[in-house]
Amino acid sequence: MESKQQQELIIVQTGQEGRFRWVAVTALLLAIGVILKIVTPSIAGITPNWLIAMYCIAINLTRVGVKQAAGIGLVTGAISIPISKAALPYANFVSEPVGAVVCALLVHTSLSLTIGKINLRPAITAGISTVASGFTFITILKVVLSLPMAVYLYGMMPVVLTVAAINMVITQLLYFPAKRMFGGKEA
Repeated sequence: MESKQQQELIIVQTGQEGRFRWVAVTALLLAIGVILKIVTPSIAGITPNWLIAMYCIAINLTRVGVKQAAGIGLVTGAISIPISKAALPYANFVSEPVGAVVCALLVHTSLSLTIGKINLRPAITAGISTVASGFTFITILKVVLSLPMAVYLYGMMPVVLTVAAINMVITQLLYFPAKRMFGGKEA
């Protein structure tokens, strides 16, 4: 006759649950951003900066600190180099950490960025981060390539502002499905 043994469920607590969740969320969103950047055609020479939009979503969801945001920016800069259409892709090593750090600083402000029940923090952080990253990038480009001031002011600045506006819209639209999927922390 067989005796039935009752098995006991053992739960091991590591104290690390969710500690590195931000890495997984960021990696997945940046991978999606790379694919979208590769397949999105430019319209009049302008495309959304999907990578900035994705790291802004990740930073808004996970609320990482400045050090982690700088790391996200460095990784994004490295990812950008082989897929960049820019004249000086290595400038991304400076511009992307600037954008990510600005995003993290904005996420941790205590300002209420809502209209009714709609949280506008994703759109606002994406817009300002895109401007910070973009202006850093075009300033490096202007200095290194000795571009005329007219090109900088009338050719490159409007592109940065247009991309920032586009990024605000796509980040806001994608934030809520991402929040449902990853269970982000609401600010």
